[in-house]
Amino acid sequence: MSNLTRWNPINEFEDLMNRYNRMFGLTRAGEREGKDLFSRSDWAPAVDIKETDQAFTVEAELPGMSKDDVKVTVHDGVLTIKGERKQEEETEDKKVHRIERFYGSFMRRFTLPDNVDENSVKASFKDGLLTLTINKAEPKEPKAIEVNVE
Repeated sequence: MSNLTRWNPINEFEDLMNRYNRMFGLTRAGEREGKDLFSRSDWAPAVDIKETDQAFTVEAELPGMSKDDVKVTVHDGVLTIKGERKQEEETEDKKVHRIERFYGSFMRRFTLPDNVDENSVKASFKDGLLTLTINKAEPKEPKAIEVNVE
């Protein structure tokens, strides 16, 4: 006799919406990711951004990854976090019933405010949490330019 499985239309609808959002580069919250026209991310890690008087802190959840799987860059006022989470090799002695975790490449970009020191970025990685600290800089004084009238 075969096992009966209870049909849950809500689960199927959520799965459909998740696939739709991934197809258009949307996060779970529905906001558009900052991506290049030709870059593609298979998933996007959850990120928290916090601010103190001295610095900004960016925390990205990267479970199952090591620091070697992640690259952090700062260029022209944009902080980029990218990497790849590889799926484990399939073996014949293992039967997979469900895969809900995201695998593949990802890229998150954040425009930094003007009051940060791009050269002060410090990164640490512990227990699947990437923590970036970016110190604030003194605000730049506006430069006055004299205009000659002819």
